[in-house]
Amino acid sequence: MAVGPASIARPAPVAGRPATMRGLIEREGVFSWLMLAPGVLFLLAFVAYPFFYGIFLSLEDRRVASEGVFVGLANFRTLANDAVFWQVVRNTFMYVCVTTILKLAGGLAMALVINQQFRGRNLARAFLLLPFIVPTALSTVAWMWILDPTFSVVNWLLVHGGIISSGYSWLGNASLAMWSLIVVNTWRGTPFYGITLLAGLQTISPDLYEAAAIDGASTTQRFLWVTLPVIKPVLIIVTMFSVIFTFGDFQLIYALTHGGPANATHVFSTLAFDIGMSAGQLGMGAAVALSILPALAALIVVLTIYLRRE
Repeated sequence: MAVGPASIARPAPVAGRPATMRGLIEREGVFSWLMLAPGVLFLLAFVAYPFFYGIFLSLEDRRVASEGVFVGLANFRTLANDAVFWQVVRNTFMYVCVTTILKLAGGLAMALVINQQFRGRNLARAFLLLPFIVPTALSTVAWMWILDPTFSVVNWLLVHGGIISSGYSWLGNASLAMWSLIVVNTWRGTPFYGITLLAGLQTISPDLYEAAAIDGASTTQRFLWVTLPVIKPVLIIVTMFSVIFTFGDFQLIYALTHGGPANATHVFSTLAFDIGMSAGQLGMGAAVALSILPALAALIVVLTIYLRRE
């Protein structure tokens, strides 16, 4: 009896091992890890390593071009007894809390407006996003001119409007500098809130508003009992990201005031830069930067637990 090619028995692959490299890659678990590998390597190289190295530096008396000496928590004890550090703590929390509230209110108002139907809506959305799109360095230069004590357009409007008799030094006055930075940060960060909340508003079904209107709900009641509950998860997430970004804000503050005058606008990031890079005390600078970690960790844990319950 003739034996054809189809009848020749082929060796079966070893159990538990794919026959080819393609088969190995096509396995679900292996393919998932291959897709995750670039992101994991990026996080390890640019997030995990600097973070743990920063913790290591904070436990040393380390200066530029010199060997570090392990001192444990001595850097943190020094900061705890430093009046400038506690002023920076107050500055940072005031800066973050006030700007977050203003950006939340302004972003929600912006989202409600541009969610309406009107002529030129797309053009209005594009213009409202400009503060967030323009590079920080470029917008900061513009604000330096706007707030300049001699050529300030704000001073010119206030003087010619008869509101004040002479111009203010907005960035040179200890009591005005922080509020000036809050205004600039709010101007820059509000579009981020606005565009994110707009995406949340567009997921609300019009049927909900129609049902509420039929039940006799006013505009305010529809906002309180329909709009806010639906977009609450988006509000929480965007607030969390905004707080994290604002805590680490550096470019805007350092370009406008360098932390002055008299440390009135120093925050954690600018003080850490001045101590670690300008003064060359790398260990102390790392300790300043890590001092913000407990507050951010507590915020993230609380918001995460709240979202899981929701």
